[in-house]
Amino acid sequence: MIGHVNIVHNFPFFSIFLAMLCGIITPLIKNGKWAYRVHTLMVLAVGAMSFVLLITTVRNQETFTFMMGHFPAPWGNELRAGPLEALMALLFSVVMLLTVTGGFEFIKKDILPQKQNLYFIMLNAIFGAMLALIYTNDLFTAYVFVEINTIASCALIMAKSTAESIVATTHYLIISLLGSGLFLFGVCILYSITGHLLMPQLQEAIQQLVATGQYRLPLIVVTGFMFIGLGIKSALFPFHSMLPGAYHAATPSSSGILSGLVLKSYIILALKLIFCVFSLDIMRQLDITNVLFALGLCGMVFGSLRAMKETRMKRMLAYSSVAQIGYVYMGIGMGTDVGLIAACFHIVAHAVTKAMLFICCGGLVATANGKEQLYYLRGTGRQNKLAGIGFMVGAFSMVGVPLFAGFVSKVYFATASVLAPGKMAAVLIVLAASMVLNALYFIPSSVAIWSKPLPDQELVKVRTTPHFSVTVILFICATMALGIFYHPVVNVIQLGIELLR
Repeated sequence: MIGHVNIVHNFPFFSIFLAMLCGIITPLIKNGKWAYRVHTLMVLAVGAMSFVLLITTVRNQETFTFMMGHFPAPWGNELRAGPLEALMALLFSVVMLLTVTGGFEFIKKDILPQKQNLYFIMLNAIFGAMLALIYTNDLFTAYVFVEINTIASCALIMAKSTAESIVATTHYLIISLLGSGLFLFGVCILYSITGHLLMPQLQEAIQQLVATGQYRLPLIVVTGFMFIGLGIKSALFPFHSMLPGAYHAATPSSSGILSGLVLKSYIILALKLIFCVFSLDIMRQLDITNVLFALGLCGMVFGSLRAMKETRMKRMLAYSSVAQIGYVYMGIGMGTDVGLIAACFHIVAHAVTKAMLFICCGGLVATANGKEQLYYLRGTGRQNKLAGIGFMVGAFSMVGVPLFAGFVSKVYFATASVLAPGKMAAVLIVLAASMVLNALYFIPSSVAIWSKPLPDQELVKVRTTPHFSVTVILFICATMALGIFYHPVVNVIQLGIELLR
């Protein structure tokens, strides 16, 4: 029997287990550099397994489940993997590796040496939790790792141990727990009316209930609780108030991970609920897609308007994230396969671009001697050229300039609107308005960092480390590669959605 074991089918479990195991052994490592090395080796191993899993599932056009332990349905815990999950796991591994590597100098500067190993405990935990949300096939496992994700996120924000970071962490925790509570209420009610927690059995039971007309109101309440809960945790408008303070108070690596990855992990879980639990047809029948669509459009406009008013760069990037999350939910709310493909591609594009923007922002702020106001960032791009170039590339992608990742996702959103009955005009109008608003705050900030410094400015000559240089260059290459050679990624997303049904 051993000869028939498919080792690749164990990779999702190995990935989660390895991340959690590193979180357990990291307290034994007192040196921050060694904790960083262990974390890096773990992420590289998970990335390699994710790459092999992606190649295998795409080549075989398969999706499979992995039972954890010895308890089968309906009480067991399962993982499910296919092309879409493998792609997201690979994306998270690459972005995590680059964000931590590029921001390691900021971690050493912002976090006390005796606490750096504790920081990497939380990084390992949050990475394992995000992988679990990507691969999970049951709601119990999903809820457990939603909470682990929340706790680890708060620790990343509070790692700088300043008064500002403590206040931001408290705000973030309160809002996040509200989302977790609503999600848990939804899970409890759903279990009480179906008797299942595994996604395949839940989907079958829900389809029977919808067909017979039973429990229609409880189903609406359940979907409302679960998707509003995940919307709160992913900073969907108007549940975004915890982001600006959290990103402003955190070290650049933490901000990049929280914006580029953590928010997306909740959205990926929401996508799995749509495909593996409720189905698109039921979501449309219950009008959940229309609610997500409306909130997504509002987020696109409001996030950009608030970003225009900000004078501090990290807070500007935080409100930009609110707008970009609105793009994703707009795509989901269209209720079509093309809209979901556009949303998934935007998850990829935004994860790469926003992580790069926060790392480059950290370099520019360091050049301005720690001052984050745009007024004091004038000329920092001239002094720290690589950070300035990286920020400009990220800005071009966010605005939607051709040849960059953000342009492709916006084209797909516009294309998807043609196939969304009654929503095309709203999508095209808000999409155009959002692109203009993005330009109105990203272009002036890009011009400012390349302008001549003012006479009263004190710019610091920052030594660019090899870690930072290689990271920014790889981020730039990834952003442009997604804008030019996007077809393979889109094809994998399309195949993954087809197999996920």
